[in-house]
Amino acid sequence: MNGVDRRTAAACPRTAARDSLYTPVRVVELDLDEPGELRSPGGLGPADPDGRVLALVRLHGHPLGLVTATGTAGDPATLRRALVDAAHRELRVPSRSTATPAAQPRRVGRARARADRPTVTVVICTRNRPRALRRCLDSLLRTDYPDVEVLVVDNAPLDDTTRELVRTRYRDQVRYLREPVPGLARARNTGLAAARGEICAFADDDLVIDSHWVAALAEAFEADDRTGCVTGLVMPAELDTAAQLALERYGGYSRGFAARSWSLREPPDDPLVRYSVGRFGSGANMAFRTAMLRSIGGFDPATGAGTPARGGEELLAFFSVLNGGHDITYQPDAIVWHCHPRTEEALTRQIFNFGVGFGAYLTAAVSRRPDVLADLVRRVPLGLWRWQVAHRARRHAPSCEAVPETVPGLGRREIEGLLYGPFGYLYSLWHQRTARSGAWSR
Repeated sequence: MNGVDRRTAAACPRTAARDSLYTPVRVVELDLDEPGELRSPGGLGPADPDGRVLALVRLHGHPLGLVTATGTAGDPATLRRALVDAAHRELRVPSRSTATPAAQPRRVGRARARADRPTVTVVICTRNRPRALRRCLDSLLRTDYPDVEVLVVDNAPLDDTTRELVRTRYRDQVRYLREPVPGLARARNTGLAAARGEICAFADDDLVIDSHWVAALAEAFEADDRTGCVTGLVMPAELDTAAQLALERYGGYSRGFAARSWSLREPPDDPLVRYSVGRFGSGANMAFRTAMLRSIGGFDPATGAGTPARGGEELLAFFSVLNGGHDITYQPDAIVWHCHPRTEEALTRQIFNFGVGFGAYLTAAVSRRPDVLADLVRRVPLGLWRWQVAHRARRHAPSCEAVPETVPGLGRREIEGLLYGPFGYLYSLWHQRTARSGAWSR
């Protein structure tokens, strides 16, 4: 949410040699319940791709993993068979012949016929990106979960385009709010304050949202009363450019296909778990118990995109939830599809901002909990070593097979951002206090 539509910014990029040699990867969905058809991300219509294809494989609605194949124009059946064969060869696919109907996994997203199911508010914060927002809302409003309230928070807009879009296209389906002060954390807090649901979910405006997303989030909360936050799977909506694939190769937003939870009630296996909260998920796909999030103060307005801190608001929220005695659950059934930066310049800036946001989050966490400083400093060497090991391994996605390093120096840029992060957060705090003082003096 940086105020610039990535597609618009990418309209006239400077062409690099590696971009001209890059072969796009088409992203699709393959449901093994219906193997005769490929779908576009989010299930938005059938897909008939050729060339390199990356498929998210699902069974009974659950994501199993990723497979790749290469298709030929005019021969979709061969491509589908290749993807299905790859799924059975490379992924753990339950055998239909040995599973009884009762033993088969339930189909995700079937809302329970219960009067006490939680109501959900979905908050989408946006700034000057009506085209992306429209696609996001169109996908979200296909949800199969009935008890949903949708809020759009227009953050310091340059004009009334977003308000008019909501008023004319989504009048009875979406509530429009305006937050005049720039900053993603502020916009999220505006949505949180207005939310009527027991669960408050947050999604970015550059997403395509799976129709079962809300139901999967709600069911994760229903499964355990101790859960305070649920995050979900973030997949690439497209891999049209070398920069987009480079982000996936670098690690992307995905946290894998296995559900898991974290708690501090018992000593964790990893002593860094209370600090390295980025492993829990992404701010693009997260939900909280509304009352709990309000009780911890929501999001720190000195963090987040649109401030000098450039990010970190979701990390600080994760930290506060976990250290407040609540569980955090990762639920891969809750799927969204993210539009990655299309140009090398935008990607490098985003990776730098990742680092800035993490540094800002750590600074904010220590300022709130000074007692953790000594423990954090003691664990910094171990954390840096593990970071280096993880990025040498690169957490390769299947789509990155035999792809050269497309954007060098991303790790260095993230470290540079990390070192700048504390200064960015402190400057953001100073800027906020100066602005308040100026307002009072007038």
